[in-house]
Amino acid sequence: MSVTLYALEGCPWCENVHDALEEHGIEYDTVWVDALHSERDEVARLSNQRAVPVLVDDAHGVTMAESANIVEYVEATLA
Repeated sequence: MSVTLYALEGCPWCENVHDALEEHGIEYDTVWVDALHSERDEVARLSNQRAVPVLVDDAHGVTMAESANIVEYVEATLA
């Protein structure tokens, strides 16, 4: 899978990204992260910060955070 979403269960911003991916029929994997920021080492390694959501698109070499930016990217690039 070339698209991976790092998300937290119950996070409304993560849900916005999930909804955009689903709406456009984009296949992706979800990596559920720990609720504690201090336990999000993989997210920090990928994006230099511990907040979610984070989208990784291997096919385009893109790693991005901030839900509004991710939704815009999904609609402009992946849809």
